[in-house]
Amino acid sequence: MAIATYTKSGTKATTAAKLDASVFGVVPSNHELLKQVYDAYLANGRENLAVTKTRGLVSGGGKKPWKQKGTGRARFGSSRNPIWRGGGIAFGPTGLENYSKQVNVKAKRLAIRQALSLSADSGKLAVIESLPVTGRTADLASLLAKVGANRRTLIVVDTKSDELIRAAGNLQQVKLASAKYLNVYDLLNADTVLISTAAITIVNEWLGDK
Repeated sequence: MAIATYTKSGTKATTAAKLDASVFGVVPSNHELLKQVYDAYLANGRENLAVTKTRGLVSGGGKKPWKQKGTGRARFGSSRNPIWRGGGIAFGPTGLENYSKQVNVKAKRLAIRQALSLSADSGKLAVIESLPVTGRTADLASLLAKVGANRRTLIVVDTKSDELIRAAGNLQQVKLASAKYLNVYDLLNADTVLISTAAITIVNEWLGDK
């Protein structure tokens, strides 16, 4: 299958790049798999920051509120029990929870192939021969404008050089990714996926039929 190809100056190339159908032409029949891998990416990146105090960690409460018998009220041994205001939390997060989700390698690669195929089928995918290595944000922004990448853009390269990282880091809606570390989350969220010819070779070797 062929797809729109641009030169490093942003003009249309004379010959369109040919993509491997086993990677970019997969029929996405299993949408549940895409959702599973998408959710796993978010879960594995989740920071476990919420921590609450149990009754043993809340300060105070060492004195018995009132005597055990004779008051007519219910018996309590501490004012820091969970059912009192100012008391501890009975079943709150401890900071030790594990929210990660496991997806096997075969399923993950199939989901990435489906996401790449969806991008190619919907016209979001474009190929560029090479990217500017000046390190200037203005040069990269000008190139993206020429190829029509005006919204959320995922740039896939074979190697993330320091110049490209510096140039893309100043563009708010642009994300730079290495071909070996593609994921379903970035592919599905991008409005434009711009992939270099060198990165296509790596993706084909990684995900294509051996």
